[in-house]
Amino acid sequence: MGNICRSPTAEGVFRHFLRLNRLEGRVEVDSAGTHGYHVGEAPDPRTQRAAASRGYDLSNMRARKVAPQDLDYFDLILAMDHNNLETLKRICPPEKYEKLGLFMSYSHNFDDDEVPDPYYGLGHGFDLVLDMVEDASQGLLGTIVKRLKPPPEIPGGVLHKQASKA
Repeated sequence: MGNICRSPTAEGVFRHFLRLNRLEGRVEVDSAGTHGYHVGEAPDPRTQRAAASRGYDLSNMRARKVAPQDLDYFDLILAMDHNNLETLKRICPPEKYEKLGLFMSYSHNFDDDEVPDPYYGLGHGFDLVLDMVEDASQGLLGTIVKRLKPPPEIPGGVLHKQASKA
């Protein structure tokens, strides 16, 4: 919703996985909220602490709100929950619905289709978000790698995974 917890976590984790796989120049990642509550703010300090404990630096990120041009620019726009997905559908032209989806649809180890919002919960919620985001990011990365033509320096494409430190 406000782009200070779940989405920046997913952006930071996924950027890390792209770097590990030398794909950062081939795949563009951004996060945005469906509401403008926190535009210009850094991720929630609890989000940053949890991410930093696993080696992800979110300190340079700033919240922004989804813009109509995002629906044209990005190939995939993934929501953290059904509420945000419905909000995206309201601003998305029907011919672009195929770009929209749920982030957790790429998960292999969680049955949940939503990433819970940890904002009003206890501290352990941020670790759970990281567990879920790391898992879904692995699945998303695998899907993207299959779609990309391998660059000459990586024959067949190589998928490097990071073990969860939960």
